[in-house]
Amino acid sequence: MKTAIIGTGGVGGYFGGKMAHAGLDVTFLARGRHAEAMRKNGLQVKSILGDFHVKQVNVAETISEIGKADLILVAVKAWQVKEIREELKEIIDSESIVVPLQNGILAFDELAEVINRERIVSGLCRIISKIEAPGVINHFGVSPVIIFGERDKSDSARLHQVKSLFDEAGFSSEISMDMDAELWKKYIAICVSALLAVTHTTYGEMREIPETRQMMTDLLNEVYLLSQKMKINIAPDFVDKTISFIDSFPYNTTSSLTRDVWENKPSEIEYQNGTVVKLGEKYGIPTPVNRFIYNCILPGEIRARS
Repeated sequence: MKTAIIGTGGVGGYFGGKMAHAGLDVTFLARGRHAEAMRKNGLQVKSILGDFHVKQVNVAETISEIGKADLILVAVKAWQVKEIREELKEIIDSESIVVPLQNGILAFDELAEVINRERIVSGLCRIISKIEAPGVINHFGVSPVIIFGERDKSDSARLHQVKSLFDEAGFSSEISMDMDAELWKKYIAICVSALLAVTHTTYGEMREIPETRQMMTDLLNEVYLLSQKMKINIAPDFVDKTISFIDSFPYNTTSSLTRDVWENKPSEIEYQNGTVVKLGEKYGIPTPVNRFIYNCILPGEIRARS
């Protein structure tokens, strides 16, 4: 199978890098200095699970250069999905499989507005990673995994085809029969990213201060209650498990949204806490902590996008 990695950041660089390192047919979408460094020096991945270097990689600077692909991993930021979805149609044929790995809960539907939804498999990943330098990816937290499944909860042959490919690449993956629940579980947890941004804390600092820890708990409970109003299948002890999971993160780690806000870059705030606020209004669930955090970040987000 020919795989296209749409976005060679922390996510696409790591998972695509593992696939290329295993000798699979992979083409990376990258631009500027990052693309230049990859062409010249290959792709270097620093990882808490072991570093590796792919000396020669296929790099395209536009989606159309990639050509038709069998598997398309969409690893751009959530707000970039709408920007590239029309171009994606150029590399999709009647058997292609498109797997979005964005944060949030909107990527599948945004892609399906312009791409045949039969070609899309719902997906997510868990990893803390970033571009450290052009051509260099740093994975520094969480055991990497891709979770994916059919939106209609069916067990299709193509899911197992993709799972075999991921197994060959050597990273963890899981087929889910309830991707709505999986997406919301991740969604609930990632909304803490904006709390880090507002409080200027790492995960370790945020969780050890009683006041910010309570804000984290209240934030998580708001999103959980919203999920229950929307009839998402998540167990009652999920917030407690999420807090325990966050407690396991390395002390000095942050998230991509946090770093984007601090660096005055466009962020995924509309796809994280902003969506919580909008859905809370729609379904009648109060979200005061998420609203406060969203409103604090919004002015800077507007400046970053202007």
